[in-house]
Amino acid sequence: MQYALVNGERREAFVGGQGTCPICDAPTVSKCGPRVLHHWAHARRRNCDPWWENETEWHRAWKNLFPMECREVSYTASDGEVHRADIVTSTGIAIEFQHSSMTDAERASREGFYKNLVWVIDGTGFRANFDVYHLLPAPDSVIAQDLVWSKATRPMQGAAGGLFFRKSERAHPTTNGWIHGIGEIEDAVNQSYKGHHQYDWVRPRRTWLDATCPVYIDFGEDELLRLDIYDDSRLRCIYRVAKRKFLHDVQTEKQAGAIASRFYILPDATH
Repeated sequence: MQYALVNGERREAFVGGQGTCPICDAPTVSKCGPRVLHHWAHARRRNCDPWWENETEWHRAWKNLFPMECREVSYTASDGEVHRADIVTSTGIAIEFQHSSMTDAERASREGFYKNLVWVIDGTGFRANFDVYHLLPAPDSVIAQDLVWSKATRPMQGAAGGLFFRKSERAHPTTNGWIHGIGEIEDAVNQSYKGHHQYDWVRPRRTWLDATCPVYIDFGEDELLRLDIYDDSRLRCIYRVAKRKFLHDVQTEKQAGAIASRFYILPDATH
């Protein structure tokens, strides 16, 4: 835990510190060794939240981007179940930062518990297995309505470069038609592009593909990659979202699904 209660106030861990857990009131002790991330732990080797995982520098760096009052917020369900969200913004969106693997059951439980939830997952461990391919026109653009894209995969480098069929050329709704390359429509794609790409995730962590709440992958760059479904063909795609945009929207929008759905000039971060 980043915070415990010390004399009734939320405090970060300090050398020799003793406090109480904000959820269960059990005694906590500070862990401030030279090789560990400073944190609080339950004194009796237990944790009152079964969803707890060891916090990494990555977790802490993300949490510190939000106001203190938004970090480690306790949620209590009507049946008395209590969990501690990594972040709950002032607009009511919960954010869970996930570094380790997760079962389908736990992922579904968290989504059902928080409901208005966003996942941010640490992708550095599988970056070599994640390929981002060609641009896609915005799904709601005019040109996109006539195109059916071939699924891009690492072994299928032709499709990875961008191959598509035109619905208007189909002789029958169940057939495709002539295969086209993206070079034929490159200018139109560039003009309608908003951040969508095809991708291939080799040996994916499948629970994230089945998530019902938005999933953003952090590869340690200036952008996050949101896992999306592109169109009626159920083509999987990613959507690039600048971290600055994400941080603004998650504290402005009221629903997780509205993040990065509107475009406007962001406030100048230097002022």
